[in-house]
Amino acid sequence: MDSSLTVEVDETSTLPDLVIITGMSGAGRTEAMHVFEDLGYYCVDNLPASLIPNMMSLMRADYPALENEPVDQSAKKLERVAVVCDVRNREYFSELAEKLAFMKANGINCSTVFLDAADEKLIARYKSSRRRHPMCLDGTTISQGIQRERQLLMDLRDSADVVIDTTSMLPQNLRSTLRQSFGSGSKRRGLSVSVYSFGFKHGAPLDADLVMDVRFLPNPYYDPELRPLTGLDAPVRDYVMFREETTEFLARWKDLLDVVMPGYVAEGKQQLAIAVGCTGGQHRSVALAEATGDYLKSKGYRVSVAHRDLALAAGSKQ
Repeated sequence: MDSSLTVEVDETSTLPDLVIITGMSGAGRTEAMHVFEDLGYYCVDNLPASLIPNMMSLMRADYPALENEPVDQSAKKLERVAVVCDVRNREYFSELAEKLAFMKANGINCSTVFLDAADEKLIARYKSSRRRHPMCLDGTTISQGIQRERQLLMDLRDSADVVIDTTSMLPQNLRSTLRQSFGSGSKRRGLSVSVYSFGFKHGAPLDADLVMDVRFLPNPYYDPELRPLTGLDAPVRDYVMFREETTEFLARWKDLLDVVMPGYVAEGKQQLAIAVGCTGGQHRSVALAEATGDYLKSKGYRVSVAHRDLALAAGSKQ
């Protein structure tokens, strides 16, 4: 979606800088990584523990990747990083505890998530996937491989910040549990909502989950003083918002959102696009997309607001 203006997105400032995702093979590490991607993390799968400090040097300009390495203050900062680290990297996995201690000593706010499941469930999952267990390279059985892995991970499990047993969990249950633990205390934070305005004359939206047509409202375009302005300008916003038709519409629109939004959260949807359209994408849709975004933010959702056709509408006046 090409947007000419993007409004600041709500930040999840309480999330840890670094999340280490580890645990038993087959317990859901890949699914967990997808959740952290949706929460805005830069995710890396199967990274050797020895390279995690180097990854942190990309996240914080003041963090030394190596103890004797000079600090590059111009380094680009990554917001947050999630790393899957497990026994697939046998030679490096033993270094994980040491590297975690080193990072905490250097002021990195990190959290370790350990995923576990009953042996019977892990065996069933591996038989279903027909994949080889990483600890079964010498012809041992899946059960023997699981026991080897448990021995290697015993200390890490005991020291983990979050331990999740996925034995009885469907993928959506694991996603919900992780979002509840890391999504700023609210399941709604796990749903990323994009609200954008558009003009029907520039084409209907292709990526929207919900489309609201507001062309039935009085059009500021026919007021010569308002025509060159947009829905971001106070005179147009007041013209649209303080009309009886808009007041009634907004009340019912908010009632609809109050019904559908919790349903999307419960279903485990991770991205939602809401499109608000008028004729040109300049006046009514812009004002009401802003109002929709403000309302959803007040309800605790992570929301971004954009205006797809605002540049086209402005260009048409020249």
